[in-house]
Amino acid sequence: MRLILEVWRQAGPDAKGFFETHEVVDAYPSMTILELLDRLNAQLVENDQEPVAFESDCREGICGTCGIDVNGTPHGPLNNETTCEQTLRPFNDGDRIRIEPFRSAAFPVIRDLIVDRTALDRVIQAGGTIAVDAGTAPDADSVQVTHMDAEKALDYAACIGCGACVSACPNGAAYLFTGAKLQHLALIPSGKMERSKRARAMVNQMEHEFGPCSQIGECALACPAEVPLAAIAVVNRERLRAMFRGTTKTN
Repeated sequence: MRLILEVWRQAGPDAKGFFETHEVVDAYPSMTILELLDRLNAQLVENDQEPVAFESDCREGICGTCGIDVNGTPHGPLNNETTCEQTLRPFNDGDRIRIEPFRSAAFPVIRDLIVDRTALDRVIQAGGTIAVDAGTAPDADSVQVTHMDAEKALDYAACIGCGACVSACPNGAAYLFTGAKLQHLALIPSGKMERSKRARAMVNQMEHEFGPCSQIGECALACPAEVPLAAIAVVNRERLRAMFRGTTKTN
């Protein structure tokens, strides 16, 4: 299968970026998008050209570091899949594919397809922690959690922080990401001590780094962990709860 690739090239954060066109003539439908980039880089190296810089780690849909935009869609044409799990089956022989980094003011380009996603880390650092007693770990059944709460917490804890939700949002919002973290920690007993303090800190940091929610819902379709869209409502709920409880209370 022959594919024409328009790949974003940018030498560094301050350099001017541009699309570079290449042709791969030996692609096949079961090849993943990352394998396509591997094949392109092999061609470039064979021709003494600079390979395209991109990130990947597990290549099993777990870590999310491979995130890029494919034809304007975060990760690729299939909903709720990481880039490393997206195959070329949706494309036909002779198709033109545009590959570029996640697009958001909060994610500055480091080089080619690699972006700086530490803005998400700063949201976590602002309040995504819990207080625990030091020493011997408590018995597993010493803190009771209902099955329903545990399962719901796991649904939100599944977020891998890839940033696809931010790139998918026209406003570059991180409500799905922040809401997932807030809901996960609000549901487990060990996370309730700092609940109000956490909500204030994380929401303030999120609003400093990212744009407002567009309320369109592209974020949930792009999320490879299938975090529920209800996570965006959690942000305002936790913010209001913290306001009514007052700044002097810890939870």
